[in-house]
Amino acid sequence: MRVRRALARLYWALSRWRLSTQRLPRDGAGVILGAPHTSNWDFVLMLAIAWEQGLGFRWLGKHTLFRGLAGPLMRSIGGIPVDRRDPAGLVEELLARVRAGERFYLVVTPEGSRSGSGWKSGFYRIARDADWPVTLGYVDRPTMTSGLGPTIRLTGDVRADMDVVRAFYADKSGLRPSRRTEPRLRAEGGQESV
Repeated sequence: MRVRRALARLYWALSRWRLSTQRLPRDGAGVILGAPHTSNWDFVLMLAIAWEQGLGFRWLGKHTLFRGLAGPLMRSIGGIPVDRRDPAGLVEELLARVRAGERFYLVVTPEGSRSGSGWKSGFYRIARDADWPVTLGYVDRPTMTSGLGPTIRLTGDVRADMDVVRAFYADKSGLRPSRRTEPRLRAEGGQESV
């Protein structure tokens, strides 16, 4: 953990990016949103944020990232493979880890594959079912700033909770602003439950 923290601090000292972040308890647990997720480089910034704080974290990634020699490396830095063709059971698998006493921060990019079709609701279900807070992580290219913003507790009122999320991300554009997706869950329209 010390080596990772030293590497992250060196990164922030040498990078053009500025770290502007709230501190999280190292022994805590919760969901960290990584948004806007407009580039794979967002991953490097989120790693640098988490390592700088010395946080125990896990992250979700498409299963193809875990093939071959990359698999052990991805798992060693907290990766959990997700087969997007059959994601059923993922939320329950994560909740089982929580119920078994595992404590970690789960970094989630709710925009998923950056398809522009809205945010995926898995982060919301996990946070509500695990009774975890949600910390709003961000990347903003115009200000060259990245970090962790406020931590909120979800109330179960999806639209009201997402209004808070939207207000925070309103001025955050990601690395590639043209790929930014409005923070909106399908459940806000009333068609499906979260």
